[in-house]
Amino acid sequence: MAEKSVIIIGAGLAGLSAGIYGQMNGYRTRIFEHHKRPGGVCTAWKRKGYTIDGCIHWLLGFKPESMWIQIYREVGALEDNPLRVMKHYVRYIDEPSGQTLDVTGDLDRLATDMKSISPKDGPIIDELVNGARKLQGAEIMEYFMRYRTPVAEFAERFSNPFLRWCVTTVFMPTMPMSFLFMILGQLEEGELARVEGGALNFSLRIAKRYRDLGGKVKYGATVEEILVENDRAVGVRLADGSEHRADIVVSCADGYSTIFKMLGGRYVDQKIKDQYANWPMFPPILIISFGVANNFADKASANTVRLRRPITLGGQKFEAFSFRIFNHDPTLAPPGKTVVQVILTTDYDWWCDLQEKDRRRYDAEKERVAKDVLAQLECYLPGIASQVEMTDVATPYTFWRYTRNYRGAFEGWLMAPETMQTPVEKTLPGLNNFYMAGQWVEPGGGIPNVLLSGRNLVKMLCRQDGKQFSTTMP
Repeated sequence: MAEKSVIIIGAGLAGLSAGIYGQMNGYRTRIFEHHKRPGGVCTAWKRKGYTIDGCIHWLLGFKPESMWIQIYREVGALEDNPLRVMKHYVRYIDEPSGQTLDVTGDLDRLATDMKSISPKDGPIIDELVNGARKLQGAEIMEYFMRYRTPVAEFAERFSNPFLRWCVTTVFMPTMPMSFLFMILGQLEEGELARVEGGALNFSLRIAKRYRDLGGKVKYGATVEEILVENDRAVGVRLADGSEHRADIVVSCADGYSTIFKMLGGRYVDQKIKDQYANWPMFPPILIISFGVANNFADKASANTVRLRRPITLGGQKFEAFSFRIFNHDPTLAPPGKTVVQVILTTDYDWWCDLQEKDRRRYDAEKERVAKDVLAQLECYLPGIASQVEMTDVATPYTFWRYTRNYRGAFEGWLMAPETMQTPVEKTLPGLNNFYMAGQWVEPGGGIPNVLLSGRNLVKMLCRQDGKQFSTTMP
Protein backbone atom coordinates (compact mmCIF):
# COMPACT_ATOMS: atom_id res chain seq x y z
CA MET A 1 0.00 0.00 0.00
CA ALA A 2 1.38 3.42 -0.97
CA GLU A 3 2.09 5.86 1.82
CA LYS A 4 -0.71 8.31 2.46
CA SER A 5 0.32 11.96 2.47
CA VAL A 6 -0.71 14.14 5.41
CA ILE A 7 -0.62 17.91 5.73
CA ILE A 8 -0.50 19.15 9.33
CA ILE A 9 -1.35 22.75 10.13
CA GLY A 10 0.75 24.09 13.00
CA ALA A 11 4.13 23.05 14.46
CA GLY A 12 2.99 23.38 18.04
CA LEU A 13 3.40 20.33 20.26
CA ALA A 14 0.24 18.64 18.95
CA GLY A 15 1.30 19.13 15.33
CA LEU A 16 4.83 17.86 16.00
CA SER A 17 3.43 14.89 17.91
CA ALA A 18 1.04 14.01 15.09
CA GLY A 19 3.93 14.32 12.64
CA ILE A 20 6.25 12.12 14.70
CA TYR A 21 3.75 9.31 15.16
CA GLY A 22 2.63 9.71 11.56
CA GLN A 23 6.20 9.19 10.33
CA MET A 24 6.57 6.20 12.65
CA ASN A 25 3.48 4.61 11.12
CA GLY A 26 4.19 5.00 7.44
CA TYR A 27 2.45 8.30 6.69
CA ARG A 28 4.26 10.95 4.65
CA THR A 29 3.76 14.16 6.62
CA ARG A 30 4.43 17.87 6.10
CA ILE A 31 3.82 20.63 8.62
CA PHE A 32 3.03 24.25 7.72
CA GLU A 33 3.74 26.69 10.56
CA HIS A 34 2.81 30.38 10.81
CA HIS A 35 5.76 31.28 13.05
CA LYS A 36 9.49 30.97 12.32
CA ARG A 37 10.10 28.39 15.03
CA PRO A 38 8.37 25.31 16.45
CA GLY A 39 6.45 24.89 19.69
CA GLY A 40 3.46 27.22 19.33
CA VAL A 41 2.71 28.56 22.81
CA CYS A 42 5.36 26.22 24.27
CA THR A 43 8.13 28.70 23.65
CA ALA A 44 10.76 31.01 25.10
CA TRP A 45 12.74 33.97 23.80
CA LYS A 46 16.07 35.65 24.54
CA ARG A 47 16.77 39.22 25.65
CA LYS A 48 20.24 40.54 26.56
CA GLY A 49 21.60 37.16 27.59
CA TYR A 50 18.48 36.09 29.51
CA THR A 51 15.95 33.45 28.40
CA ILE A 52 12.32 34.32 29.02
CA ASP A 53 10.28 31.15 29.40
CA GLY A 54 6.73 31.71 28.23
CA CYS A 55 5.23 28.34 29.03
CA ILE A 56 6.24 25.35 31.14
CA HIS A 57 5.57 25.65 34.87
CA TRP A 58 5.73 21.91 35.50
CA LEU A 59 5.09 18.56 33.85
CA LEU A 60 3.02 15.64 35.12
CA GLY A 61 4.13 12.04 35.36
CA PHE A 62 7.82 12.10 36.31
CA LYS A 63 7.94 8.49 37.56
CA PRO A 64 9.87 6.10 35.23
CA GLU A 65 6.85 3.81 34.81
CA SER A 66 4.51 6.71 33.96
CA MET A 67 2.70 6.76 30.62
CA TRP A 68 3.71 10.42 30.28
CA ILE A 69 7.43 9.69 30.60
CA GLN A 70 7.04 7.12 27.85
CA ILE A 71 5.43 9.72 25.57
CA TYR A 72 8.04 12.39 26.40
CA ARG A 73 10.72 9.89 25.40
CA GLU A 74 8.93 8.75 22.23
CA VAL A 75 8.77 12.32 20.93
CA GLY A 76 12.37 13.11 21.96
CA ALA A 77 11.43 15.83 24.45
CA LEU A 78 13.87 14.74 27.16
CA GLU A 79 17.01 14.64 25.01
CA ASP A 80 19.41 17.09 26.73
CA ASN A 81 16.42 18.39 28.74
CA PRO A 82 16.67 16.86 32.22
CA LEU A 83 13.61 16.89 34.45
CA ARG A 84 14.00 18.06 38.06
CA VAL A 85 11.52 16.86 40.68
CA MET A 86 9.48 19.76 42.06
CA LYS A 87 9.29 19.79 45.84
CA HIS A 88 7.86 23.28 46.37
CA TYR A 89 4.71 24.27 44.47
CA VAL A 90 3.90 27.82 45.65
CA ARG A 91 4.23 30.22 48.55
CA TYR A 92 1.13 32.26 49.41
CA ILE A 93 1.63 35.71 50.91
CA ASP A 94 -1.32 37.63 52.31
CA GLU A 95 -0.55 41.33 52.77
CA PRO A 96 -3.78 42.19 54.68
CA SER A 97 -3.21 39.56 57.40
CA GLY A 98 0.54 39.03 57.15
CA GLN A 99 0.01 35.27 56.84
CA THR A 100 1.98 32.93 54.59
CA LEU A 101 1.49 29.33 53.50
CA ASP A 102 3.86 27.04 51.59
CA VAL A 103 2.42 24.24 49.45
CA THR A 104 5.06 21.51 49.18
CA GLY A 105 5.24 17.78 48.61
CA ASP A 106 4.93 17.26 52.36
CA LEU A 107 1.14 17.09 52.65
CA ASP A 108 1.29 16.26 56.36
CA ARG A 109 3.17 19.52 56.91
CA LEU A 110 0.65 21.32 54.70
CA ALA A 111 -2.23 20.02 56.83
CA THR A 112 -0.45 21.03 60.04
CA ASP A 113 0.29 24.53 58.75
CA MET A 114 -3.27 25.04 57.54
CA LYS A 115 -4.71 23.85 60.86
CA SER A 116 -2.42 26.21 62.76
CA ILE A 117 -3.94 29.06 60.74
CA SER A 118 -7.52 27.84 61.21
CA PRO A 119 -8.14 24.92 63.62
CA LYS A 120 -11.85 25.27 62.90
CA ASP A 121 -11.24 24.15 59.29
CA GLY A 122 -9.60 20.88 60.38
CA PRO A 123 -12.21 18.55 58.83
CA ILE A 124 -12.08 20.11 55.37
CA ILE A 125 -8.27 20.29 55.51
CA ASP A 126 -8.24 16.54 56.18
CA GLU A 127 -10.64 16.05 53.27
CA LEU A 128 -8.29 17.99 51.00
CA VAL A 129 -5.21 15.95 51.94
CA ASN A 130 -7.06 12.61 51.95
CA GLY A 131 -8.48 13.37 48.51
CA ALA A 132 -4.98 14.02 47.14
CA ARG A 133 -3.86 10.64 48.42
CA LYS A 134 -6.95 8.74 47.34
CA LEU A 135 -6.54 9.96 43.78
CA GLN A 136 -3.20 8.17 43.60
CA GLY A 137 -4.72 4.82 44.60
CA ALA A 138 -7.38 2.31 43.69
CA GLU A 139 -10.24 4.72 44.38
CA ILE A 140 -9.22 7.11 41.62
CA MET A 141 -12.41 6.80 39.52
CA GLU A 142 -14.66 7.14 42.56
CA TYR A 143 -12.98 10.42 43.49
CA PHE A 144 -13.08 11.74 39.91
CA MET A 145 -16.82 11.22 39.89
CA ARG A 146 -17.40 12.44 43.43
CA TYR A 147 -15.39 15.67 43.14
CA ARG A 148 -16.45 17.10 39.80
CA THR A 149 -17.51 20.39 41.38
CA PRO A 150 -15.30 23.46 40.74
CA VAL A 151 -12.45 24.21 43.13
CA ALA A 152 -13.99 27.60 43.99
CA GLU A 153 -17.16 25.85 45.21
CA PHE A 154 -15.15 23.46 47.40
CA ALA A 155 -13.07 26.36 48.77
CA GLU A 156 -16.20 28.18 49.95
CA ARG A 157 -16.45 25.59 52.71
CA PHE A 158 -13.38 27.08 54.43
CA SER A 159 -14.30 29.52 57.17
CA ASN A 160 -10.87 31.18 57.10
CA PRO A 161 -10.67 33.74 54.25
CA PHE A 162 -6.92 33.31 53.73
CA LEU A 163 -7.16 29.52 53.32
CA ARG A 164 -10.24 29.93 51.12
CA TRP A 165 -8.23 32.22 48.83
CA CYS A 166 -5.20 29.87 48.80
CA VAL A 167 -7.23 26.81 47.76
CA THR A 168 -9.15 28.79 45.14
CA THR A 169 -5.95 29.99 43.45
CA VAL A 170 -3.81 26.82 43.47
CA PHE A 171 -4.51 26.52 39.75
CA MET A 172 -7.81 27.56 38.17
CA PRO A 173 -10.93 28.15 40.33
CA THR A 174 -13.21 26.64 37.67
CA MET A 175 -11.36 23.34 37.34
CA PRO A 176 -12.86 20.20 38.90
CA MET A 177 -11.73 19.54 42.45
CA SER A 178 -10.49 16.12 41.35
CA PHE A 179 -7.80 17.83 39.25
CA LEU A 180 -6.54 19.74 42.29
CA PHE A 181 -6.38 16.46 44.19
CA MET A 182 -4.32 15.02 41.33
CA ILE A 183 -1.85 17.94 41.39
CA LEU A 184 -1.31 17.69 45.14
CA GLY A 185 -1.07 13.91 45.00
CA GLN A 186 1.53 13.98 42.23
CA LEU A 187 3.45 16.67 44.13
CA GLU A 188 3.66 14.38 47.17
CA GLU A 189 4.58 11.36 45.03
CA GLY A 190 7.40 13.28 43.30
CA GLU A 191 5.69 13.14 39.91
CA LEU A 192 5.67 16.88 39.18
CA ALA A 193 8.86 18.09 37.52
CA ARG A 194 10.36 21.17 35.94
CA VAL A 195 12.25 21.05 32.64
CA GLU A 196 15.78 22.35 32.81
CA GLY A 197 16.54 24.38 29.69
CA GLY A 198 13.15 25.99 29.22
CA ALA A 199 10.12 25.57 27.00
CA LEU A 200 11.78 26.38 23.68
CA ASN A 201 14.50 23.77 24.14
CA PHE A 202 11.76 21.28 24.98
CA SER A 203 9.99 22.13 21.70
CA LEU A 204 13.20 22.19 19.65
CA ARG A 205 14.07 18.65 20.74
CA ILE A 206 10.63 17.43 19.63
CA ALA A 207 11.05 19.23 16.30
CA LYS A 208 14.45 17.56 15.88
CA ARG A 209 12.88 14.15 16.51
CA TYR A 210 10.32 14.90 13.80
CA ARG A 211 13.02 15.91 11.29
CA ASP A 212 15.16 12.87 12.16
CA LEU A 213 12.17 10.68 11.25
CA GLY A 214 12.01 12.29 7.83
CA GLY A 215 9.30 14.87 8.51
CA LYS A 216 9.32 18.27 6.83
CA VAL A 217 8.35 21.64 8.31
CA LYS A 218 7.83 24.85 6.37
CA TYR A 219 8.07 27.86 8.70
CA GLY A 220 6.65 31.31 8.00
CA ALA A 221 3.88 29.51 6.12
CA THR A 222 0.50 30.79 7.25
CA VAL A 223 -2.41 28.63 6.10
CA GLU A 224 -5.22 30.85 4.82
CA GLU A 225 -7.59 28.18 3.53
CA ILE A 226 -8.18 24.46 3.76
CA LEU A 227 -8.93 23.27 0.24
CA VAL A 228 -12.09 21.18 -0.10
CA GLU A 229 -13.46 19.29 -3.09
CA ASN A 230 -16.72 17.37 -2.92
CA ASP A 231 -16.76 17.70 0.88
CA ARG A 232 -13.31 16.19 1.10
CA ALA A 233 -10.23 18.02 2.44
CA VAL A 234 -7.55 17.87 -0.26
CA GLY A 235 -4.91 20.37 0.83
CA VAL A 236 -4.18 23.93 1.91
CA ARG A 237 -3.62 27.35 0.40
CA LEU A 238 -0.97 29.52 2.05
CA ALA A 239 -0.89 33.30 2.48
CA ASP A 240 1.61 33.50 -0.40
CA GLY A 241 -1.01 31.96 -2.70
CA SER A 242 0.70 28.58 -3.11
CA GLU A 243 -1.42 25.43 -2.87
CA HIS A 244 -0.31 22.11 -1.41
CA ARG A 245 -2.22 18.85 -1.68
CA ALA A 246 -2.43 15.70 0.44
CA ASP A 247 -4.63 12.69 1.10
CA ILE A 248 -5.39 13.87 4.67
CA VAL A 249 -5.43 17.30 6.31
CA VAL A 250 -4.94 17.66 10.09
CA SER A 251 -5.35 21.00 11.79
CA CYS A 252 -3.50 21.55 15.06
CA ALA A 253 -4.11 25.28 14.82
CA ASP A 254 -6.66 26.98 17.05
CA GLY A 255 -10.20 25.75 16.61
CA TYR A 256 -11.86 29.04 15.75
CA SER A 257 -9.40 29.90 12.96
CA THR A 258 -9.63 26.38 11.60
CA ILE A 259 -13.42 26.06 11.57
CA PHE A 260 -14.60 29.60 10.88
CA LYS A 261 -11.75 31.04 8.81
CA MET A 262 -9.79 28.32 7.02
CA LEU A 263 -13.02 26.41 6.34
CA GLY A 264 -15.33 29.44 6.22
CA GLY A 265 -17.75 28.03 8.80
CA ARG A 266 -19.20 25.60 6.25
CA TYR A 267 -18.86 22.44 8.35
CA VAL A 268 -20.51 23.16 11.68
CA ASP A 269 -23.55 22.00 13.58
CA GLN A 270 -25.40 23.61 16.49
CA LYS A 271 -23.15 21.90 19.01
CA ILE A 272 -20.05 23.53 17.52
CA LYS A 273 -21.75 26.93 17.28
CA ASP A 274 -22.80 26.74 20.94
CA GLN A 275 -19.33 25.64 21.96
CA TYR A 276 -17.58 28.63 20.40
CA ALA A 277 -20.28 31.03 21.53
CA ASN A 278 -20.55 29.92 25.16
CA TRP A 279 -17.68 27.77 26.40
CA PRO A 280 -15.18 29.54 28.70
CA MET A 281 -11.61 29.85 27.42
CA PHE A 282 -8.35 30.27 29.26
CA PRO A 283 -7.99 34.01 29.81
CA PRO A 284 -5.23 35.82 27.93
CA ILE A 285 -2.16 36.69 29.93
CA LEU A 286 0.31 39.50 30.42
CA ILE A 287 3.90 38.37 31.11
CA ILE A 288 6.33 40.87 32.64
CA SER A 289 9.88 39.54 32.89
CA PHE A 290 13.01 41.02 34.43
CA GLY A 291 16.61 39.86 34.01
CA VAL A 292 18.16 40.47 37.41
CA ALA A 293 21.78 40.53 38.61
CA ASN A 294 20.85 38.37 41.61
CA ASN A 295 19.78 34.74 41.69
CA PHE A 296 17.64 34.99 44.88
CA ALA A 297 18.83 31.52 45.81
CA ASP A 298 17.11 31.68 49.21
CA LYS A 299 13.68 32.63 47.82
CA ALA A 300 10.76 30.43 46.81
CA SER A 301 10.54 29.87 43.04
CA ALA A 302 6.75 30.41 42.85
CA ASN A 303 4.84 33.02 44.84
CA THR A 304 1.29 34.37 44.88
CA VAL A 305 0.55 37.61 46.73
CA ARG A 306 -2.78 39.05 47.83
CA LEU A 307 -2.34 42.81 47.94
CA ARG A 308 -3.34 45.21 50.65
CA ARG A 309 -4.30 47.74 47.99
CA PRO A 310 -5.31 46.75 44.44
CA ILE A 311 -3.15 47.94 41.56
CA THR A 312 -4.33 48.94 38.09
CA LEU A 313 -2.43 47.48 35.14
CA GLY A 314 -3.53 47.49 31.52
CA GLY A 315 -6.83 49.14 32.40
CA GLN A 316 -7.68 46.42 34.92
CA LYS A 317 -7.60 46.23 38.73
CA PHE A 318 -5.72 43.38 40.42
CA GLU A 319 -6.11 42.31 44.02
CA ALA A 320 -3.35 39.69 43.70
CA PHE A 321 -0.47 38.72 41.47
CA SER A 322 1.90 35.79 41.02
CA PHE A 323 5.61 35.82 40.31
CA ARG A 324 8.16 33.19 39.44
CA ILE A 325 11.89 33.25 40.16
CA PHE A 326 13.80 30.98 37.79
CA ASN A 327 16.46 30.22 40.40
CA HIS A 328 15.80 26.50 39.85
CA ASP A 329 17.23 26.66 36.31
CA PRO A 330 20.69 28.26 35.96
CA THR A 331 20.66 27.66 32.18
CA LEU A 332 18.25 30.56 31.60
CA ALA A 333 20.50 33.38 32.85
CA PRO A 334 24.19 34.30 33.17
CA PRO A 335 25.98 32.91 36.26
CA GLY A 336 24.70 34.37 39.54
CA LYS A 337 21.70 35.97 37.82
CA THR A 338 18.10 34.95 37.12
CA VAL A 339 14.77 35.89 35.55
CA VAL A 340 11.89 37.11 37.70
CA GLN A 341 8.54 36.91 35.96
CA VAL A 342 5.05 38.16 36.80
CA ILE A 343 2.02 36.62 35.04
CA LEU A 344 -1.38 38.32 35.12
CA THR A 345 -4.64 37.50 33.39
CA THR A 346 -5.83 40.46 31.38
CA ASP A 347 -8.28 41.74 28.77
CA TYR A 348 -7.65 40.76 25.16
CA ASP A 349 -9.66 43.52 23.52
CA TRP A 350 -8.12 46.29 25.64
CA TRP A 351 -4.57 45.48 24.59
CA CYS A 352 -5.31 44.66 20.96
CA ASP A 353 -7.42 47.78 20.46
CA LEU A 354 -4.70 49.93 22.01
CA GLN A 355 -2.04 48.41 19.77
CA GLU A 356 -4.16 48.89 16.65
CA LYS A 357 -5.26 52.47 17.38
CA ASP A 358 -2.17 53.97 19.00
CA ARG A 359 1.09 52.04 18.94
CA ARG A 360 2.87 54.78 20.91
CA ARG A 361 0.37 54.54 23.77
CA TYR A 362 0.58 50.74 23.62
CA ASP A 363 4.36 50.85 24.09
CA ALA A 364 4.04 53.47 26.83
CA GLU A 365 1.51 51.32 28.68
CA LYS A 366 3.88 48.35 28.54
CA GLU A 367 6.60 50.51 30.10
CA ARG A 368 4.24 51.76 32.81
CA VAL A 369 3.10 48.23 33.64
CA ALA A 370 6.70 47.07 33.99
CA LYS A 371 7.52 50.01 36.27
CA ASP A 372 4.49 49.46 38.53
CA VAL A 373 5.07 45.70 38.75
CA LEU A 374 8.72 46.25 39.64
CA ALA A 375 7.65 48.56 42.46
CA GLN A 376 5.44 45.77 43.82
CA LEU A 377 8.26 43.23 43.60
CA GLU A 378 10.53 45.51 45.60
CA CYS A 379 8.43 44.68 48.68
CA TYR A 380 9.35 40.98 48.44
CA LEU A 381 12.73 41.15 46.71
CA PRO A 382 14.40 44.23 48.26
CA GLY A 383 16.91 45.87 45.96
CA ILE A 384 15.59 44.28 42.77
CA ALA A 385 14.89 47.64 41.09
CA SER A 386 18.60 48.52 41.08
CA GLN A 387 19.59 45.04 39.85
CA VAL A 388 17.39 44.84 36.74
CA GLU A 389 19.37 44.45 33.49
CA MET A 390 16.56 43.45 31.15
CA THR A 391 12.83 44.13 30.95
CA ASP A 392 10.34 42.42 28.63
CA VAL A 393 6.54 42.71 28.45
CA ALA A 394 4.45 40.27 26.40
CA THR A 395 0.76 41.16 25.97
CA PRO A 396 -2.17 39.16 24.55
CA TYR A 397 -1.43 40.84 21.22
CA THR A 398 2.10 39.40 21.37
CA PHE A 399 0.73 35.88 21.80
CA TRP A 400 -1.80 36.34 19.01
CA ARG A 401 0.84 37.73 16.63
CA TYR A 402 3.12 34.74 17.10
CA THR A 403 0.63 31.89 17.55
CA ARG A 404 -2.72 33.12 16.17
CA ASN A 405 -4.45 31.53 19.20
CA TYR A 406 -8.04 32.73 19.28
CA ARG A 407 -8.39 35.71 21.61
CA GLY A 408 -5.07 34.85 23.21
CA ALA A 409 -6.47 31.73 24.91
CA PHE A 410 -3.10 30.06 25.41
CA GLU A 411 -4.56 26.68 26.48
CA GLY A 412 -7.85 26.69 24.64
CA TRP A 413 -10.91 25.72 26.66
CA LEU A 414 -10.85 26.43 30.37
CA MET A 415 -11.32 23.58 32.81
CA ALA A 416 -14.97 23.89 33.76
CA PRO A 417 -17.86 21.42 34.21
CA GLU A 418 -19.27 21.95 30.71
CA THR A 419 -15.88 21.58 28.99
CA MET A 420 -14.56 18.64 31.01
CA GLN A 421 -17.75 16.57 30.70
CA THR A 422 -18.40 17.08 26.99
CA PRO A 423 -16.16 15.26 24.48
CA VAL A 424 -14.96 17.37 21.55
CA GLU A 425 -15.07 15.64 18.20
CA LYS A 426 -11.82 15.34 16.23
CA THR A 427 -13.71 15.62 12.94
CA LEU A 428 -16.25 18.07 11.52
CA PRO A 429 -19.75 17.14 10.30
CA GLY A 430 -19.91 16.56 6.56
CA LEU A 431 -16.16 16.90 5.90
CA ASN A 432 -14.09 13.86 4.97
CA ASN A 433 -10.33 13.28 5.24
CA PHE A 434 -10.04 16.06 7.82
CA TYR A 435 -9.10 15.86 11.51
CA MET A 436 -8.19 18.11 14.41
CA ALA A 437 -5.74 17.58 17.29
CA GLY A 438 -4.40 19.70 20.13
CA GLN A 439 -5.74 21.78 22.96
CA TRP A 440 -8.88 22.93 21.14
CA VAL A 441 -10.17 19.37 21.04
CA GLU A 442 -8.71 18.43 24.45
CA PRO A 443 -10.33 20.77 27.02
CA GLY A 444 -7.89 21.79 29.72
CA GLY A 445 -4.94 21.76 27.34
CA GLY A 446 -1.51 21.24 28.84
CA ILE A 447 1.62 19.67 27.41
CA PRO A 448 0.88 16.01 28.21
CA ASN A 449 -2.63 16.27 26.76
CA VAL A 450 -1.58 17.84 23.46
CA LEU A 451 1.25 15.35 22.93
CA LEU A 452 -1.20 12.54 23.63
CA SER A 453 -3.71 14.15 21.27
CA GLY A 454 -1.31 13.91 18.32
CA ARG A 455 -0.46 10.34 19.26
CA ASN A 456 -4.11 9.31 19.55
CA LEU A 457 -4.97 10.90 16.23
CA VAL A 458 -2.41 8.74 14.44
CA LYS A 459 -3.70 5.67 16.30
CA MET A 460 -7.14 6.50 14.91
CA LEU A 461 -5.76 6.84 11.37
CA CYS A 462 -3.97 3.49 11.73
CA ARG A 463 -7.16 1.83 12.93
CA GLN A 464 -9.10 3.21 9.96
CA ASP A 465 -6.39 2.06 7.53
CA GLY A 466 -6.08 -1.40 9.07
CA LYS A 467 -2.57 -0.75 10.40
CA GLN A 468 -0.94 -1.80 13.65
CA PHE A 469 0.00 1.39 15.54
CA SER A 470 3.73 1.62 16.28
CA THR A 471 5.99 3.89 18.30
CA THR A 472 9.10 3.02 16.27
CA MET A 473 10.00 3.48 12.62
CA PRO A 474 8.57 0.83 10.26
